[in-house]
Amino acid sequence: MPAVEVVESDSQLVARAQDGDQDAFAELFRRHSDRVFHLALSILGREFAAEAEDVTQEVFLKVHHALASFRGEAELGSWIYRITFNQAVNLKARARYRRPHLDDTVLSHAVSAEPGPHSLLETEQLDQSLSECIHTLPEVYQSALGLYYWMGASVAEVAALLDVPENTAKSYLHRARQLLDGMLKERGYSHV
Repeated sequence: MPAVEVVESDSQLVARAQDGDQDAFAELFRRHSDRVFHLALSILGREFAAEAEDVTQEVFLKVHHALASFRGEAELGSWIYRITFNQAVNLKARARYRRPHLDDTVLSHAVSAEPGPHSLLETEQLDQSLSECIHTLPEVYQSALGLYYWMGASVAEVAALLDVPENTAKSYLHRARQLLDGMLKERGYSHV
């Protein structure tokens, strides 16, 4: 009879890690590091992947140091993602006026058909306007949009990553779309 693999819960792993078991902490890192990276990336922007990696490392250093005082009043994932959100927002505030590592044309959407130069220019201008408008939104709206549209997260996943109820995540997305629609209309993009 094959051996059945027992999967420990986060709370069991936390208890082991609090007792100094580094394998338990490594498993917690394995379980949560991808989501931490993607949350950081959704806040910082896809052109800042290196910074999102740094945030991921910093978050897990903080988690490692604070794990002894973690009382389990919140889900471990929610606690980690809140640390991530704060860390990424703080980094973004410090780096707000830095130029991205990649040129805007590299980041623009790929167009399936061979558009003419006029169409390419219009698309690039719309992308630039959209990017500028998104960056004026509150951080939580930016994060919700990035997670949902760019990272492909479901509303439930957006809610979990932002540590808010699902209806609040829906509200963030709805309000962000309304604000973007209004801002783009002010810029002359009525058909977006």
